[in-house]
Amino acid sequence: MNSKKKGLGKGLSALFGDQKRPENTAKIESNEQKALIGELARNKYQPRTIFDEQKLEELSKSIKKNGIIQPIAVRKNKSSSELYEIVAGERRWLAAQKAGLHEVPITILDLNDSETLEVAIVENIQREDLNIIEEAKGYKRLHEEFGYDQDKISSFMSKSRSHISNTLRLLNLPKDIIAMIEQGELTAGQARPLIGMPNASAIAEEIVAKKLSARSIENIKKRKTKSFTIDPNIFDAQRDIERSIGLKVTIQNKKNNSGKLSIEYKNLDQLELISNLLKKYSKS
Repeated sequence: MNSKKKGLGKGLSALFGDQKRPENTAKIESNEQKALIGELARNKYQPRTIFDEQKLEELSKSIKKNGIIQPIAVRKNKSSSELYEIVAGERRWLAAQKAGLHEVPITILDLNDSETLEVAIVENIQREDLNIIEEAKGYKRLHEEFGYDQDKISSFMSKSRSHISNTLRLLNLPKDIIAMIEQGELTAGQARPLIGMPNASAIAEEIVAKKLSARSIENIKKRKTKSFTIDPNIFDAQRDIERSIGLKVTIQNKKNNSGKLSIEYKNLDQLELISNLLKKYSKS
């Protein structure tokens, strides 16, 4: 990462109000003024996809009572009719609209596209209400798009290296489990033991249904690992069946090559489909 990016990184703390503004941070020095709500456009590089409506409402009430204390960071907009593009502070902008404000305080920054993306990622990661998957995706983008290694992310975000590593590992989970975490059905502590398990999705559903603790999940993992072995051929067979019938399939294969094949259905139509398929194959 070049020196320009390092300078920007130092200025981010000032931008987010974590410390006094350092000297010689030209990227952060700016003209603070007000802008109409309609003059601001959403950040096309916004890495955050979920905004909690209840917390937006709470922020809106606070803004209605106290106003916006910290200006919204923007840059000149070159791609649409709005004058400015939000760099950091989209939640404040959305909440200000709910509060009925016609104008908001802004801080105009001189950032290119790459720097805008970097600021947006870091700004989101620093938010307390960010879910753990969004946080993990933010770390991943810092690594892939800006060359941050885990040590640099740890230092930059003031979090332990083990936290960064464990958070990134969650992205190795199956997509359905990641979705459960994003929706608040599973915690990171409940999901982490499932990383690398071949029947992780089935166990995840059991965790949600039975509201199992992280300790219970570790016990399940030990039991499942001891009872079953999964080789690439079993995985391939499982995926082939899933593609053929369009339903979730789990194959548990014991060391003696006996085992169990489970087909999940969500409604009676899917159950009828399974029944018809079995009848068809029994006649052939």
